[in-house]
Amino acid sequence: MEKTIIIEPSEVVGLYGSQNTNIDLLTHLFPKLKIVARGNEVKVAGEDSEVEVFEERLRLLSAHLEQYGKLTETDILNITAMEDDSFYRLDDNGGNVIVHGREGKIIRAITPNQKRLVESASKNDMVFVIGPAGTGKTYTAVALAVKALKNKQIRRIILTRPAVEAGENLGFLPGDLRDKLDPYLQPLYDALWDMIPMQKLMSYMEDKVIEIAPLAFMRGRTLDNAYVILDEAQNATSAQLKMFLTRMGKNAKFFITGDITQIDLPKNQQSGLIQADRILSKIQGIDFIYMDTKDVVRHHLVTKIIKSYEDYEAKQAAFDQKRKEELLAQKSESEPVHE
Repeated sequence: MEKTIIIEPSEVVGLYGSQNTNIDLLTHLFPKLKIVARGNEVKVAGEDSEVEVFEERLRLLSAHLEQYGKLTETDILNITAMEDDSFYRLDDNGGNVIVHGREGKIIRAITPNQKRLVESASKNDMVFVIGPAGTGKTYTAVALAVKALKNKQIRRIILTRPAVEAGENLGFLPGDLRDKLDPYLQPLYDALWDMIPMQKLMSYMEDKVIEIAPLAFMRGRTLDNAYVILDEAQNATSAQLKMFLTRMGKNAKFFITGDITQIDLPKNQQSGLIQADRILSKIQGIDFIYMDTKDVVRHHLVTKIIKSYEDYEAKQAAFDQKRKEELLAQKSESEPVHE
């Protein structure tokens, strides 16, 4: 029997290994087979039963690479030595693990509210996550989306955020439209690069399996079979957020993340995120997760910085209120008494 097995181009490097070391190991482990790997094709010849076992093990190796982002010699030895593949489990939810990122990096829910977010996502199709910087709002949402894509629960991931400077200021930046908008979308690229091998990520983006676009580009679309994440939602106006939320199609999950203490909209425009918190919180199927300084997973100084700003703003608000009351009292005393 002779068979040609097609490998996804994005998996060739990881599956074959540096200088085809993984293929050489497989050739050693299957001495009765003739194995030739060229481009994205693996040609194998030998007894029918041996070829079938090899094809199944190669499928498991490919699935392992997809799930964990790497394939070591130990992985190959363990997977090819299995007598019953039912013992092989790709989906490891133990210890709050969400997904395995690049080079086997384990991405898990760490804080109580991150764990709440993971649990909420399994029960609700739309989740708002509100909290300060560094609490893993977007990162956790992206990890959930990548997991769903790897498990083939969805067909695509769409990441978006408002380009607050999308007026004339943006026009003064050099380059084409993508060059102008990329700086606003960079945090989303950073999260994806942590979770998906570079070559595979580029392939996903070329094929529109993963799409990153400014919020304005969502208008008029219906988003089916997708995980859709709106980041920096505090900078979306009420009209923009309503437009985005109504893009939801079949088999879709929407995550809306934002920090209501960092609104960059003009003072005469209300944040759509604040309004949505008041309007949508009682709808079944929509959940709101509120994170705080206890959920900060960046450098320990970030927690202290956020807390210091919160204390300062509280004191300033109290001072402003006291000053306002004093001015009103002075005005009342200075007004003439009419008999």
